[in-house]
Amino acid sequence: MADLYPSIAQCAIITTALKILLFPAYKSTDFEVHRNWLAITHSLPVRDWYYEKTSEWTLDYPPFFAYLEWLLSQAAQYVDASMLEVDNLGYASWQTVYFQRATVIATDLVLVYALHKFVQTSAAYSKHLSHAAALSILLSPGLLIIDHIHFQYNGFLYGILILSLVLARQRSTVLMSGLLFAGLLCLKHIYLYLAPAYFVYLLRVYCLSQHSIFRIRFCNTIKLAVGIFLIFGAAFGPFAYWGQTQQLLGRLFPFSRGLCHAYWAPNVWAMYSFTDRVLIYVAPKLGLKVNEAAISSVTRGLVGDTSFAALPDIPPTATFALTVIFQTVCLVKLFLQPNWEMFVGATTLCGYASFLFGWHVHEKAILLVITPFSLLALKDRRYLGAFRPLAVAGHVSLFPLLFTAAEFPVKTAYTVLWLILFLLVFDRLAPVSSRSRVFLLDRFSLLYIAVSIPLILYCSLIHRLAFGERYEFLPLMFTSSYSAVGVVGSWIGFLVVYFTS
Repeated sequence: MADLYPSIAQCAIITTALKILLFPAYKSTDFEVHRNWLAITHSLPVRDWYYEKTSEWTLDYPPFFAYLEWLLSQAAQYVDASMLEVDNLGYASWQTVYFQRATVIATDLVLVYALHKFVQTSAAYSKHLSHAAALSILLSPGLLIIDHIHFQYNGFLYGILILSLVLARQRSTVLMSGLLFAGLLCLKHIYLYLAPAYFVYLLRVYCLSQHSIFRIRFCNTIKLAVGIFLIFGAAFGPFAYWGQTQQLLGRLFPFSRGLCHAYWAPNVWAMYSFTDRVLIYVAPKLGLKVNEAAISSVTRGLVGDTSFAALPDIPPTATFALTVIFQTVCLVKLFLQPNWEMFVGATTLCGYASFLFGWHVHEKAILLVITPFSLLALKDRRYLGAFRPLAVAGHVSLFPLLFTAAEFPVKTAYTVLWLILFLLVFDRLAPVSSRSRVFLLDRFSLLYIAVSIPLILYCSLIHRLAFGERYEFLPLMFTSSYSAVGVVGSWIGFLVVYFTS
């Protein structure tokens, strides 16, 4: 791997320097969320963690992440003990800011290691392709925006996901892959969306005979079951013993929220919401009924039920059914062709289905799709054709997370530079497919990318100059709807590639 330049380590050092420069940058309420969790886990007994509600930002991640916060708090007490006081709401001394920012950088080492293993375990003829894909993830503007400005620990979590996918490459480490993913579920439950792909792959490759699906490998099945039981027991066992299971699950799965988040994540429901907004003005001319109460709702979905003015409301059961249906379709092929590339493809499609059709999806969840897809993007030019609009849409959709003027040059310049650099490099590296490409999808990809620049300029600059504070919902609606078209188009393109491979 010495001939691969620049190396992952060199890029990690450069990005670390950039991340340090961003320490004073804007930070979202997620910063206070994690400071509060440090305080809760350090100051209170374990049995009180999921009952504490002094702050509105209650602990709502699984126990392993709570244990991680406790571990970080042991170092935090030597930096600024005041950050560990539960009643010290909104506390943000410079020591606290620098400490929490530094912990995100430190945990990113898991991502660096996972990407190193991904390149290391790749076939010799494709190492340069894997290296390019690894660098695109390491330097991702999505991770920079969400983790090192907005504030979260996604680099650490996606590092574990990638390492789990890499371990699934070899039969000798498939068990470790499954157990590592079980640990990931106990860190953040959003990865449950990807669990069906893991279930089918582990069942087919590890638990069933390679010669007959009707012969069970009982020894392997027992090892996997016992391992998963021990991991979940270590995470949830103490809380089950204290009779807190219902309280904990209530924190992890707050179903009182609406269909769409305050800022529509770029999925099918964003397109549905956009259509509903248009119909508000068109419906009277068509003789359609309009729900007047829904018109006055601006965010529609921040909390409570989501109401639509002209279109039928969507119940949670409908989103669940659609998610399961589109996940099941791709899992059938994985069961019939249980190889590693099909597994990563199915994991990606499970991420697509949950993002596009899920209930109350956050825009940050697009990384569930981009991250595993990046590992396959350079397989051939058909894969790259489906990946391009996703890369543009996914990263542009994150722009509204940073709405302050000081961060505009950073998010825009870095994202545009990343898109130009890696899409051009990927275009040169991606091998020609042995199968024919879909002409319409290629043309859609080029047209879609061309529209992104004027859209960014309008939403970030022109709108404010033209309208001031008026119609402030328009840039968000345009960004979300544009990004939704790209994600849906990418999903359709990848479905074609997946089922014809």
